[in-house]
Amino acid sequence: MRRISCLLLKQPSPSITHIHFSFPPHHHNANSFSRSFKTLPLPPPELVEPFCDLSDVISSKQNLQPSPWFTQILNLLDNSPTMESNLDSFCRQFLITLSPSFVAHALRSLNNHHTALRFFTWASHQRNYSHSLNCYVSLINLLLSPSTTTTSAVLNVFAELQRSRLPLTSPSANSLIKSFGNAGLVNELLLVWRGMNEQNIHPTLFTYNSLLNGLVGSSFIESAERVFVAMKEGRIKPDVVTYNTLIKGYCKIGKTRKATEMVREMEVINLEPDVVTYMTIMQACYSEGDVDCCLSLYHEMEDKGFQVPSHCYTLLICGLCKTGKVLEAYALFENMLRNGCKGNKAVYTALIDCYGKSGNSDGALRLFERMKMDGIEPDEVTYGAIVNGLCKSGRLEEALGYFRFCNENAVVVNAVFYSSLIDGLGKAGRVDEAEKVFDEMAEKGCLPDSYCYNALIDGLCKCGRIADALVLFKRMECDGCEHTVYTFTILISELFRVHRNEEAVKMWDLMIDKGITPNVACFRALSIGMCLSGKVARACKVLDELAPMGVVLETAYEDMIGALCKAGRVKEACKLADGIVDRGREIPGKIRTVMIHSLRKAGNADLAIKLMHSKIGIGYDRMRSVKKRVKFQTLVDN
Repeated sequence: MRRISCLLLKQPSPSITHIHFSFPPHHHNANSFSRSFKTLPLPPPELVEPFCDLSDVISSKQNLQPSPWFTQILNLLDNSPTMESNLDSFCRQFLITLSPSFVAHALRSLNNHHTALRFFTWASHQRNYSHSLNCYVSLINLLLSPSTTTTSAVLNVFAELQRSRLPLTSPSANSLIKSFGNAGLVNELLLVWRGMNEQNIHPTLFTYNSLLNGLVGSSFIESAERVFVAMKEGRIKPDVVTYNTLIKGYCKIGKTRKATEMVREMEVINLEPDVVTYMTIMQACYSEGDVDCCLSLYHEMEDKGFQVPSHCYTLLICGLCKTGKVLEAYALFENMLRNGCKGNKAVYTALIDCYGKSGNSDGALRLFERMKMDGIEPDEVTYGAIVNGLCKSGRLEEALGYFRFCNENAVVVNAVFYSSLIDGLGKAGRVDEAEKVFDEMAEKGCLPDSYCYNALIDGLCKCGRIADALVLFKRMECDGCEHTVYTFTILISELFRVHRNEEAVKMWDLMIDKGITPNVACFRALSIGMCLSGKVARACKVLDELAPMGVVLETAYEDMIGALCKAGRVKEACKLADGIVDRGREIPGKIRTVMIHSLRKAGNADLAIKLMHSKIGIGYDRMRSVKKRVKFQTLVDN
């Protein structure tokens, strides 16, 4: 070899074709040389890093540049069936080995967990290679990302990390605690926390906040409270994020009052609550139906000069609309626009629905047009609110016009839309049209719900078609649609009206057997029907049976007395009033007041005045040494 080098150096500028080689005596020809050359061992593979250090070449703040190998390796990570063999061929061809830093950086650049797992496994099979802590952390973070959460794979990777016994670092521990906390893996989160303590890694504020977030997310509120107390007593004090996390936990388990106390505690220690603080509590108050509290928090935000987010206005306006406060809701809507927040579909729909339910269908239509002018496309819920308002105002032709418009313009009509239309047609006596809409609903694949069935049953009953209503009642059960207390109320009331009293009572018993809890309206239908059919004692017995079920109907006796007085059955009303007082179910003074009002409303003013100026119910007659309460029965006996 040395002789070859000398000969090459002696030629001034030779062409490779004119060079004559002279071989050592033991080499007979060029082929034998070639065979000898191939037997030489290959150099060891080069360990490549994800970045090139150019500090010796350029002088700049950013001396690290991406390695040219990185893009080429990343292109091979295509999750194809031959991905591993392609990686092997590439690394063998260019005599390279990927370093743990390279693998970790590549894993952070991927977004497919299948590809990442395959690459992670392939990298572990390289010669003289072991995964670093960052490799495990990068893979776990990817597997726990919101779009690719794969719990089983994560647990396997984490178990492998534990077996490797790699020492934790503060950044890696923080990253794992955050990822495990977001995914709700509390056991793994606590294992990392324990590892930090064992390896004497001091937690930072970020660590504590991530730990709290994980505990709160999994509803371990008591554990979160202990962490919070430890923070207040320790070196690292809670910040706004810490308080917000615990406030979120209290709101999550329904302790909204405790969450509000936390806000006041923040103010005591001069820690200013932020928009997230207020919005978290406001969302909880809205869920509980406490609109007044929402308004109070809103005004507090305004007083502190916070930029009120549009979601806050949405909650308030929708909450006010649910309680029927349409004027207050609209005033807040105008204030929202003045403050630069645009109206959204939810706000417009809530206002339109509230205007419609309050009988102001013109106001609902004006808002509907304004919504379209603002570039917000109405959906089936909005159209349903419009139709519902028009039906309640008796403007059925306009409602049917919107129904046809939706059908012609491919607007999906939902069950609520249909139930509004069926209810409006039924109440207007147009039951045949209501039935057609009901049948069309089923033909279009929109399964009728309880509201649709109840609306049609109610319409049939109002038209005197009780037999058809009972057929629909049975069909409702066959179609797998649950009966509701409103279904039974409609039928019980109608059966009593047509003097099918025993069937009405059987309908009540069926409702109780099904485990459906009666409400005030349902018992009123039963009790009034029984009273008018002469079964007052039986009505009282049913009322007594409801008490062990936890059903307390405060106005039940008042309703029965009023129904009897209205029907002119004052004698029976007086007998019922005496029975109520004798059994100690109500104080006599209250029953006396109820009787006076019932008689007056029934047009029997003379008896009402007589009762008012008598001792009936509250006075006593003395017969020798015995005192007896003056009974209500004396009102009709004298």
